[in-house]
Amino acid sequence: MIVLGIDPGFGRIGYGVIQYIKNKYHVLEYGCITTEANSYFPKRLNKIEKDLEEIISRYNIDAASIEELYFNTNSKTAIKVAEARGVILNTLVKSNIEIFEYTPLQAKLAIVGYGRADKVQVKNMVKEFLNLERMPKLDDTTDALAIAICHTHNCRFNQFVKA
Repeated sequence: MIVLGIDPGFGRIGYGVIQYIKNKYHVLEYGCITTEANSYFPKRLNKIEKDLEEIISRYNIDAASIEELYFNTNSKTAIKVAEARGVILNTLVKSNIEIFEYTPLQAKLAIVGYGRADKVQVKNMVKEFLNLERMPKLDDTTDALAIAICHTHNCRFNQFVKA
């Protein structure tokens, strides 16, 4: 199974493409789609779509796993992230990729086994699961990889429940 994990945003969109076969993980690609802070917002959304389409075109993706939105206070930022997330979801639908959504709590439970784990714990476990030589620099990338791993855990669990 090839899973595309996405941590939505509009300045930085973390992504990670992993392959999961026979309980083993292989990292195919990870990074961030970035947009320029002071550029026209619709152009930023267009860049997100084009860059995501390019990533999708390189792999035969079975599923996309995307983090659900959670915001504390800044509604202006929340609206822009929601708009970017809409572009991401639409791009995935146009590519006929099945979409699964997970909360940060679900991802932390899948990765660390504790829903209130901190960023360092998540980073360390992502590195361990994926056998990475070094940790990704950006939290957005780590979060995207964690969301992808979370989906593989969910699929495994559902296999046992259905049996």
